[in-house]
Amino acid sequence: MAVEMELARVLMSETQNTHFVELREVYPAGDASPRTFPIVIGYAEASAVERRLLGETPPRPQTHELLANVIDSLGYRIDRILISDLRDHTFYARLCLRSRTDPARRPEIDSRPSDAIALGAATQVPIFVEEAVLAAACRPPDGA
Repeated sequence: MAVEMELARVLMSETQNTHFVELREVYPAGDASPRTFPIVIGYAEASAVERRLLGETPPRPQTHELLANVIDSLGYRIDRILISDLRDHTFYARLCLRSRTDPARRPEIDSRPSDAIALGAATQVPIFVEEAVLAAACRPPDGA
């Protein structure tokens, strides 16, 4: 089962080449605190996500906007982003698409999570994470 997450924050280091996005559970079960976990991403992806979170639109399409435009021009829309697996300290993601003319056509495209999240931020689509990934990756809530 996949759990809906949201971008909680982007952490960009000015002194190191390590950048993170932190995902936070949207609807925690019962009285539980939302689960969170970080994903290491590259500078370009962190910058793209941060631009979107700040409401900044680049004057010309950047890589993630370009990909979104290509997907749209091919007759599809991005339905959601799915962080689907965690193997050997590496996250895996899929772009879940839906045909605009045939809703039964729902291809899924393998993606790095950083690109998927940046693309999701550019197109404002929900992010989901498989429960097994959450169980393996989540930090305990603050104070726990």
